[in-house]
Amino acid sequence: MANFSKSSVPRFSVDVYQNEYLPEGGREVNAIVTVTATGGGTIGSAVAAPHLYAPGQGPSAAVAIMVDCSGSMDYPPTKMRNAREATAAAIDTLRDGVHFAVIGGTHVATEVYPGGGRLAVADASTREQAKTALRRLSAGGGTAIGTWLRLADRLLSSADVAIRHGILLTDGRNEHEAPEDLRRTLEECAGRFTCDARGVGTDWEVKEVTSIASALLGTADIVADPGALAADFTQMMETAMGKEVADVALRVWTPVGTAIKFVKQVAPTVEELTDRRAEAGPRAGDYPTGSWGDESRDYHLCVEVPAAAVGQEMLAARVSLVVPQSGGTSRSSAAEGGGGSVQNLGAQGLVRAVWTDDMAASTSINPQVAHYTGQAELAQAIQQGLDLRKAGDIDGATAKLGRAVQLASASGNADTAKLLAKVVDVVDAATGTVRLKAKVEEADEMTLETRSTKTVRVKK
Repeated sequence: MANFSKSSVPRFSVDVYQNEYLPEGGREVNAIVTVTATGGGTIGSAVAAPHLYAPGQGPSAAVAIMVDCSGSMDYPPTKMRNAREATAAAIDTLRDGVHFAVIGGTHVATEVYPGGGRLAVADASTREQAKTALRRLSAGGGTAIGTWLRLADRLLSSADVAIRHGILLTDGRNEHEAPEDLRRTLEECAGRFTCDARGVGTDWEVKEVTSIASALLGTADIVADPGALAADFTQMMETAMGKEVADVALRVWTPVGTAIKFVKQVAPTVEELTDRRAEAGPRAGDYPTGSWGDESRDYHLCVEVPAAAVGQEMLAARVSLVVPQSGGTSRSSAAEGGGGSVQNLGAQGLVRAVWTDDMAASTSINPQVAHYTGQAELAQAIQQGLDLRKAGDIDGATAKLGRAVQLASASGNADTAKLLAKVVDVVDAATGTVRLKAKVEEADEMTLETRSTKTVRVKK
């Protein structure tokens, strides 16, 4: 990524919520780490008008919009028209000076605009040219999403910019590419650009779309009604335009004798990060978090410490935020031997362990830790319950989805509770007593699965 001045970076802060007290011999320390960025380009969940920046102001960015043009996009015929309109709306939301391209995706990837292996630079003229070029989008052919992502990567990497982002729309399954080919592509693209993925209609595979967003640290969602695409694309692009800094990594240092059990994002969605660690020098590792604007996210850190006697205390972990200064991501620079050149964003949090014989102190569960442990279990229960339902295991599905209803009710996750109520009849939310609905709309089941990892913040 390109270097950037400190003035272009939001102010980051780190807050740690934990019960640091352990019983004698206790070894597991849990903490919720809240990371907040302020002073970025977003205002709430949207950005200020996209053209408020003068050319060259705001963070340098490049965006690739990948539109499914496979044959199924003609059924119904309005779907392709809705996709063109949504892409035009996204283009209108581009900030002046942002590099961009439009890709048509079938079993091959085609440069729709500007072509020639290059990116256009957004201004009034290129936005109009791009919207004119959208008329060439027509349905026909198969689906090989990996080819779309590889073309997006080539185009995005040609720009010397701070933010690289993709938007991907599909309406079908990735049938013209082996699953391992898509997985390999995602591994290659991870850390090079972020990507939001959307499934339109109900003929696509939820796990494919969510795996793309997960690997590329973006968002995933369903747009069951193609008529809602334009509003969704506009919101996605507004959020992308509000990003100020890419490749932020959560750097966790632990002392000798300790071990990281897991690191996961728990708000606004559950995202497992443990296996994405990149070594960053002695006893330190970087966990990727993607691009940031004006926002706040929560992470659950679990550390195993050496057993100790009552009265002892230690620093279990130190958490900070860093950004590579040049030549790629934390992963690539760490592979070159110890973290590479990074900018420390100046925010730090400490996770402590104190051994006590006070049973009330050592057995108390921190409210934030308890809340997000429940939210992670909620996401898992939904996914397992839906898988069991598809497999015909009615009793297993009822038990898992009943537990999900109980957790959603207890945590105040009203949005997830409403989605669950479209799949099960809730007899008693408090006890998780439910009955599977005999008939469930496919869009409702897919919406629940796609949004199962969305969480609510703990009430502090």
